[in-house]
Amino acid sequence: MPEAIVALGESKRIVGRLRFETDGRRQHSQFEYAPEWLADPDRFALSPALPLRTGGFFSSGRDDKTSALSGCFADVAPDAWGRALMRKALSGGLTEFDYLVLADDRTRQGALRFLGEDLEPLSALNPPIPRLVELEELRALAHRFESDPEGAEAEARRLAGAGGSLGGARPKANITEADGHLWIAKFTSVQDTKPVERAEIATLALARRCGLRVPDARLELKASDSPIALIRRFDRRGATRIPYISARTALDWSREEGAFYTDIGDVIRRISAKPIDDLHELWRRIVFTILVSNKDDHLQNHGFLYAGSDRWRLSPAFDINPSPSRQRVLETGIVEGGSFEASFDIALDACEFFELTRDDAKLQAREMAELIAANWKQALLDEGMSASEARSYEDAFVHVEAERAQAG
Repeated sequence: MPEAIVALGESKRIVGRLRFETDGRRQHSQFEYAPEWLADPDRFALSPALPLRTGGFFSSGRDDKTSALSGCFADVAPDAWGRALMRKALSGGLTEFDYLVLADDRTRQGALRFLGEDLEPLSALNPPIPRLVELEELRALAHRFESDPEGAEAEARRLAGAGGSLGGARPKANITEADGHLWIAKFTSVQDTKPVERAEIATLALARRCGLRVPDARLELKASDSPIALIRRFDRRGATRIPYISARTALDWSREEGAFYTDIGDVIRRISAKPIDDLHELWRRIVFTILVSNKDDHLQNHGFLYAGSDRWRLSPAFDINPSPSRQRVLETGIVEGGSFEASFDIALDACEFFELTRDDAKLQAREMAELIAANWKQALLDEGMSASEARSYEDAFVHVEAERAQAG
């Protein structure tokens, strides 16, 4: 039965032990806190589903329907892009446990680390983290792997160390700047029909202007046909790794159907170090998502960073992708039991749940809507879109819900 010592941060504080077993098509895992962690005055639960107590916590998965790993571990395992790289680089046949522990330890999301009995990382992919000056080479490698994954073993090995630990399905890699800070480099996909990276960076800039908390972001190789979006990693503070869990993990959500923002609000009330601030921020993100027709507001794209004293904070917003050609629906509904319609009226009616008065909510929504209406096109042009490309995004920003928000 393979197993790993679970530790935190650069100091490798031992938290517990994770064991894994596979039986045909079903995979199982068991996590147990270490006695020294339970006795540590600075201890905290890795997630609400793993409260601080003795004894094991069990998870079971089958046929990719459910994860064999508890949420906080599934959060830091690679997703579709990273798994494809790892399968090619490590010759396939990987279990959930393999994907988790063999990915690059240095760039893994959050603060969890998976060690052997010698207290060294179990990761099998540890090439040097690429530097900013290597972006063009990485872009070429990613394009070659996307175009011919079966024949791109060398490319997979080079990319797996840089991108194997990352979530999501699109091509990406970790890079480091001269100051040592990690950034995520998002590459244009060979399948793209729209300038996705330009749109994401422009929309993050709009979000920042609307007062939302977002990571630093910029576009590199802007003049090329395949620019690269750089997003600063917010789970690092210098050399310090900051624990992170997704909203899916915070909710302990395992069902296939979507959850609701009021569910996230309930979690904020229970675990946030500043619940009122985070509730206000979450409501503003709902409205922003509606205003820019964000297509990626599922539970994995909301998260929490550990703030100390067994409390968490809503992480900066990320993966905000405007979509001009979609039904006006959300991945995460606004009010429990309601529809998934991307409706400003529903968001406004829910404002008091998020500790906002109706008048305050109207004012904040109107200010955001007016700012976006006045600046969306220029924001896209500033990131190198042509006038015709910017016009192709118009329906994402100019629509009846935006008009309702402006009208208050």
